[in-house]
Amino acid sequence: MVHDYRLARERMVKNQLMSRGIRDKGVSEAMKKIHRHLFVEEALVGEAYNDHPLPIGHNQTISQPYIVALMTQALELTGIENTLEIGTGSGYQTAVLARLAGRVCSVERFEQLSVSAQRILSRLGVDNVEFAVADGSCGWPEGGVFDRIIVTAALPALPQP
Repeated sequence: MVHDYRLARERMVKNQLMSRGIRDKGVSEAMKKIHRHLFVEEALVGEAYNDHPLPIGHNQTISQPYIVALMTQALELTGIENTLEIGTGSGYQTAVLARLAGRVCSVERFEQLSVSAQRILSRLGVDNVEFAVADGSCGWPEGGVFDRIIVTAALPALPQP
């Protein structure tokens, strides 16, 4: 059975994001269009548009939609930024960033999560993201200078510049 999640995405944006102060139209539109259910385990698809994190393996989670929107809105993306994401995770936040930034470099320490995210984003036709499997607390020196940096993973301590 094929399910149309369009209404669930629209409700998510209206009830969880806009009602709580998300005003960036780019963020709202991106989250209306990106199919969050593709980034969660099949058993959790029914929970994909609810406002809470979900497990994605390796003791990691896909962040709740509101947090994804809030963090993305704080970046004030205009579409030209070279953006570093620390913590690819499921790739959902990466997909949102890819719609709003010029280029995204996303680093993930768990290879299986990175490979899964790459596979999903490739199927979605996202082509402005580069991936690395590494310790994100070391940044991404090969990526050059970044206009924006978003940390979507926990770090034990702030790294030195």
